[in-house]
Amino acid sequence: MARNFMCTKTDPVVETKAGKLRGFQLDGTYAFHGVKYADAKRFHQPTPVEPWEGIKNALAYGYVCPMLQQDQPSNELMVPHRYWPLDENCQYLNIWTQHLDPNAKKPVLVWLHGGGFAAGSSIEHIAYEGENMSKYGDVVVISLNHRLNILGYLDLSPFGEEYKNSGNAGNADMVAALQWIHENIANFGGDPENVTLFGQSGGGMKVWTLMQTPAADGLFHKGIVQSGCIDHFVSGNSTEQNGKAIVTALLAELKLDDVKALETIPYAQLAAAYNKVAPEVAKTGAYVGGNPLANDWYLGDPLEVGFTEHAKTIPVMVGTVLGEFSFMPALSEEEKADAALIDSMIEKRYGAEGKKLKEMFAEVYPDKDVSDVLFMDSIFRAPSTDFILKKAQHPESGTYSYMMTYTFPYDGGHIAWHCSEIPFVFHNTSLVAAYNEPGVTDLLEKQMCDAWLNFARDGKPSSEDLPEWPACTAGDEATMIFDKKCEVRHNYDHELVALHKKLAPSPWSHNDDEEEQQIQH
Repeated sequence: MARNFMCTKTDPVVETKAGKLRGFQLDGTYAFHGVKYADAKRFHQPTPVEPWEGIKNALAYGYVCPMLQQDQPSNELMVPHRYWPLDENCQYLNIWTQHLDPNAKKPVLVWLHGGGFAAGSSIEHIAYEGENMSKYGDVVVISLNHRLNILGYLDLSPFGEEYKNSGNAGNADMVAALQWIHENIANFGGDPENVTLFGQSGGGMKVWTLMQTPAADGLFHKGIVQSGCIDHFVSGNSTEQNGKAIVTALLAELKLDDVKALETIPYAQLAAAYNKVAPEVAKTGAYVGGNPLANDWYLGDPLEVGFTEHAKTIPVMVGTVLGEFSFMPALSEEEKADAALIDSMIEKRYGAEGKKLKEMFAEVYPDKDVSDVLFMDSIFRAPSTDFILKKAQHPESGTYSYMMTYTFPYDGGHIAWHCSEIPFVFHNTSLVAAYNEPGVTDLLEKQMCDAWLNFARDGKPSSEDLPEWPACTAGDEATMIFDKKCEVRHNYDHELVALHKKLAPSPWSHNDDEEEQQIQH
């Protein structure tokens, strides 16, 4: 069926601080793709875009930041991806809105993509499309690209004052995007005083690192962290928190005498050198970059240094899915029915205390197949609980917890995996084949999308189809369980997760016999 499309020489056109932008309209939703929000020289801080005359097109997605390694298509049925042209000049954002009236003042939701701080893009997932969420919720949805890996997170400060904050250039790009949004979003129907950041995996980490960044204070007002807490992932374990060792090794490998030359050397050559020298530098305990660097601009992981006074005032939603790393094929019905086989698999994975873990899992999740204990997560869940309970000590704002435990109609029943909540949140389950379960998907999509939208509206997640969802307190994690039946449970899995964290093998020690250790972004 044909859809109603409009794009003329003069409509839709929106005035921004730097000049006029032309987008398009499809079935009532206005879209502006590839909006340049800043410029930057390599390793330097972003600067505002230069003004232009006339009307500039915003009809194509902007460049994606180059990667240290080429992406490999994998598990596309579970996490469908798109791949896009790469360029360092990647400070672009995309907007979906129902209004171009400065008086509309609709809530603004800004999506920060996953991939840690090294990979990914604003359009990497098919499910990142903002049209359906904007239309369903009558909100403004924005996604953005920023510098990643060594372009966004390599500290050159020991080599000159001009590189003072190069270790946070990627996060500085995001602050520049938020500043652009603050100055311009009213003309796209958005309320600059009601901006919610939401992101998954690395995107969730970006949310809480921006909460700890004074330069972003006042540019957003709520945060949603989806599978975005991992112990020491951002702060790292290096003994020396500056880039002297890694940059010195880079210069030696590239046979360069002047650090200034790193600004212009082709990215592919720079990336190849970094990939070669970084593992050896890391073995010495020295910093190798790749994540935000705590300094006087970014104040550090709140679980290690505490929340800033401003971060305490930011309402947050924090949650995970039950089987974050579960990308391997599900067990067959025959395997699940073989109790001896399941017991042997549990013992092989968890050791002598595996039996106790299985019993605890059955008590916590009586409606799940006990074999799902083989695929449950604690890498994200444990630090998420820690984050929630520490943030809940500050009554200045609400802190809300969720867990997605839905079993998908894939492989005969597959535990929820990393990224699997995203299509529900964006109201995009129809775009992903494995998400369609008659009589279930539509309701769960409505429940989850409503919760995210209502949180963006007033800081309280809710839905007419959900039970009452209270905020957490210092000693009480009230967790909304998203499943075929949604319910709130209190401190329900803490002992299970603690034992799992003790027994589970490291997810980072991948080998050919452990396909489940791979994780998608």
